[in-house]
Amino acid sequence: MRRYVIRRLLQLIPILIGITLLSFGMMYLAGGDAVTALLENQGVAVTQEVIDAKKHELGLDQPFMVQYLSWFRGLVTGSMGTSYVTGKDVFQTFVSKLPATILLTLTSVIATVVVAVPLGIVAATRQNKFVDYLIRVLSFVGNSLPNFFVALLLIFVFAITLGWLPSISANIGKTGIAAISWTGLVLPTATLAIAMASKYTRQIRATVLDELGKPYVAGARARGVSEGRILTRSVLKSVMIMLVTLLALSIGDLLGGTAIVETIFQWDGVGKLAVDSIVMRDYPMIQAYVVWMAIIYVMVNLVADLLYHYLDPRVRLGGDD
Repeated sequence: MRRYVIRRLLQLIPILIGITLLSFGMMYLAGGDAVTALLENQGVAVTQEVIDAKKHELGLDQPFMVQYLSWFRGLVTGSMGTSYVTGKDVFQTFVSKLPATILLTLTSVIATVVVAVPLGIVAATRQNKFVDYLIRVLSFVGNSLPNFFVALLLIFVFAITLGWLPSISANIGKTGIAAISWTGLVLPTATLAIAMASKYTRQIRATVLDELGKPYVAGARARGVSEGRILTRSVLKSVMIMLVTLLALSIGDLLGGTAIVETIFQWDGVGKLAVDSIVMRDYPMIQAYVVWMAIIYVMVNLVADLLYHYLDPRVRLGGDD
């Protein structure tokens, strides 16, 4: 397993290099627009002479590979340049937004698992009964609604109509995790959990039904093993393997920052930072976001593979016998 982990970590290197090269190339092609946006944000009169001078100051008049290698050296040492908008260090700014996104990710995943696993099992064990139909209809509706619509609906009901929860999750005048209003954590968590729990419930139901139809379950029932023991000792293991697959994909998206949800609720995480950077054409910050997304997807998939090995010994990492 140690060799497998080392091999997978080494595979991260060419993937990251390829992604950073591609994203930096896109920023290079848009270099003139970036300088124009920077000068406009600073209230400077934009002329060709001013643009050329600013490009020289930022090193944007250098050849592509010179710029890329300079940026990559900074990336390796923890320096990703300076924001075109705020003038602050990109790496420090980005890291300051991570706790809020990680917090939202954890609460959303926990809420999803707590809701989806019991509902999926209940729906499967009560197949074609009223409770099964009800859970299936609710999960279908929840999976069909886009996140932005769910967010606006929750705001209308719980913030505007009932006045129970705030519609904005940030405390004005603060940044990062300090900006989070803890009562404001409920609505963005619910928004993300509704869609994920709806999808997970249907998948868990299908997995449980498939397992309950297998010969070993019939044999266990013939020996007098209780339904609860069959579910907890055998069926639940298959559910956990499937759940790891779903979580690996969902956590990657959530850690990348669900941009629409964070923007609607003014959640001070990396998703909102990415949206603001795109609007302001803050290319160094956008590139930091791209690198972060690449890292988390590779690492989350690595963790998922290791969990497969732990949950199902039949799985041989790397195809080893």
